[in-house]
Amino acid sequence: MNLLRLIALAALAIASTYAQAHVQGGVWHTHGLRAGLLHPLTGLDHLLAMLAVGIWSVRQSATLRLPLGFLAVMLLGVLTGVAGLSIPALETGIALTVALLGVLLAAALRLPPALAAGMLATFAILHGNAHGHELPQVASTLGLMLSSAGLIVGGRVLGRKLPLVAVKWAGAAIAATGTMLLALA
Repeated sequence: MNLLRLIALAALAIASTYAQAHVQGGVWHTHGLRAGLLHPLTGLDHLLAMLAVGIWSVRQSATLRLPLGFLAVMLLGVLTGVAGLSIPALETGIALTVALLGVLLAAALRLPPALAAGMLATFAILHGNAHGHELPQVASTLGLMLSSAGLIVGGRVLGRKLPLVAVKWAGAAIAATGTMLLALA
């Protein structure tokens, strides 16, 4: 991937604002398929987390099980949100997942499979729970899951195509963004 495309991708990610993931009313909370598909693409926290899960999973030993497990547990998290379970400090937890995923990428850390799976499962519950509160209908959940899967696949493609140094720089940028989101949470 050439530098111009990488810069364009970063600009698109930055153009998506944190607050857009939680706008009340309007198209974002109509609870249809379109809202579910667009939601992960318009919230910086979810967008970066899904891309980071994909990128990071490529360099782990349980490479394909991690993103598949993440999506399955995220769906369980959605169901907890739909059921009304509130997780204290949820937005802080979500911002922390972005920062930690960025650190994992920046440091090129490989974790034992069980630890990696447990950590990603925790992150997935948080992201899923928040979206279960925001998009509780079946159609919006389907859109959310499809869009999230697409972002993770996109991250996996980036993880395979980018040189390690670019992955580390992307991780540092994601970690910095996660830290900024923590300050806003």
